[in-house]
Amino acid sequence: MEWSDKAIILSARAHGEGHAVAELFSPERGRWSGLVYGGTGRKMSPLLQPGNRVAAHWRGRLEDSLGHFSLELTEPVAAGLLGERLPLAGLSAVTSVALASLPEREAHPRIYDGLDIVLGTFEDADIWPVLMARWELGVLGDLGFGLNLESCAATGATDDLVYISPKSARAVSREAGLPYQSKLLPLPGFLRGVGSAPDLAAAIEGLHTTGYFLETRILHLANRTLPEARVRVIDLLRTQIDT
Repeated sequence: MEWSDKAIILSARAHGEGHAVAELFSPERGRWSGLVYGGTGRKMSPLLQPGNRVAAHWRGRLEDSLGHFSLELTEPVAAGLLGERLPLAGLSAVTSVALASLPEREAHPRIYDGLDIVLGTFEDADIWPVLMARWELGVLGDLGFGLNLESCAATGATDDLVYISPKSARAVSREAGLPYQSKLLPLPGFLRGVGSAPDLAAAIEGLHTTGYFLETRILHLANRTLPEARVRVIDLLRTQIDT
C-alpha cells in the first residue's frame, strides 16, 4: 500500500542506527507515523522539525504496518523562527496538542486547514495566540466534544455570555454566573465570534478554557494531561502582559 499527500511534521524520534520515526499530519490521512531512513542525519534532521510543511509519500507492505516515508520539504516553518523564543514555544505547543489529541490514521481536513493557518502567523504575536485558541476550539468540535456557546445554560439568554461551565461545557451569562464565577471558566467573546478585536489577555483566557476541555474531554481518555509545551506557552504569554 502507498499514498502521497501534503503534510505537517508533528514530531520525530530516533529509531535504530541513524533512522527516525516521524509523526505527520495529512489532510487526507490524518496523523500517520512512518520510518524515515537517515532521519537523524545531517541532511534529514532539519527537515523533520515540528511545524515544517512537507510533501509526503508513504509506502508499507500492509496497511497497518509502520512503513516508511519519502519526504520533500516544501516550507521550513521551524527554521524561520530560530532564535525567537515565544514563536517557537507557540509552534511547539500547537504541534504537541495535535500530536496528543488527534487519533491515528483518521482524516480531519478542517483541523489540518486550521493548523496550517496558525503555522503561518507565528511572526505576529498579536494574532497567533488568538488563532491557536480558535483552532483548539475547532479541534474539540471536530472530534465530537464541541462546546455549546449559543445560550446560557441557566437562563437561555443569548447575550452577555462571559463564562462557561466546566461540567456541562455550556455558556453562562454574566448575571447567572456571578455567584459562581470562581467555579466557572472564562469565555472571551472572540471564541463566540463577537466583540472587539481580542487582546493578549483575552487570548490567554481563551487558551486556558480550550486547554481545560482538551485535557478533560480528550486527553483523559488516554490517561494523559495537557502537553508540557502547551502548559509552558501560557506562562510565557503571561510574561508578555507583565512586561
